[in-house]
Amino acid sequence: MRVLQEKIAEYRFNKVQIKKNKVVKSNVEEMFEQINQGQISSLPIIIKADVQGSAEAIENSVVKLSTNEVQVSVIHKGVGAITESDVALANSSKGFIVGFNVRALPHARDAAKRDGVDIKYYSIIYELIDDVKNLLSGLLSPDISENITGNVEIREVFSISKIGNIAGCMVKEGIISRNSKIRLLRDNVVIHTGNLASLKRFKEEVKEVKNGFECGVMLENYSDIKIGDVIETFEEVKTDRKL
Repeated sequence: MRVLQEKIAEYRFNKVQIKKNKVVKSNVEEMFEQINQGQISSLPIIIKADVQGSAEAIENSVVKLSTNEVQVSVIHKGVGAITESDVALANSSKGFIVGFNVRALPHARDAAKRDGVDIKYYSIIYELIDDVKNLLSGLLSPDISENITGNVEIREVFSISKIGNIAGCMVKEGIISRNSKIRLLRDNVVIHTGNLASLKRFKEEVKEVKNGFECGVMLENYSDIKIGDVIETFEEVKTDRKL
C-alpha cells in the first residue's frame, strides 16, 4: 500500500513539474509555422502609436506589403499606451502588437507574457516595416532592437544653475549604468532618446545602480524632465532569431 502511495505521489509531482516547465508558444511563432505550412493567408496586427499620424502611416505601409499569398490585416490601431484590451484582442485574433514610441502598461505586459502575445517596440518606422516584410516572407531578421535593462522612476527634480536639471530617481526594475542608452517616457509615451551625462550615488559618480536603490541622474543635452517620468534603459543586441 505504501509503495502504491509513493508511486501516485511521484506521478502527481512529475505532472506538476511538466506543467511548470511547459513553454507557451507565442503567437508569432505559431504564425511563422502556419505561414510555412500554407495554413494561413492573413497576418493580424494591432498598431499602437504616440500620435494618430504615425498610426495611420504605419497602417498604410504594412497593408501595402500584402501579397497574393498572405494579407496583412490591421485589426485595430490607436494612440497611447498598450492596454490589456489590446492584448486580449491580439490573443483572440492570434495576432501580435506593434508599439511605435509607446509602451505597454504593467498589467498588459503581464497578460502578454501569460498568453504568449508578442509585443514589438519600435521608434523607427522603416525597421517596423522591415520586420513585417521579413515575417511575411517566412523570415525573421536579426533582432537589432533592444534589450530593456532597467526601469527608473523620477521622484524629484533639482534645478542647478549653470548645470541644468538633475533627476532624483529610484531604480524600480533591473539596473541603470553610466553607459546605458536611455529613453524618457512620460505617460508611457517616448519623448526623448539619448544617453546619460551623469550617474551618482550620494554625490559620488558611479558606474551602475541596481534595483531598489536611489540615484541622481542627468541626461545628456536634455533637461525637460518631470516628477513621474520614467527612464527606460536599454542595450542594443544583435541576435539571430530562429522560430
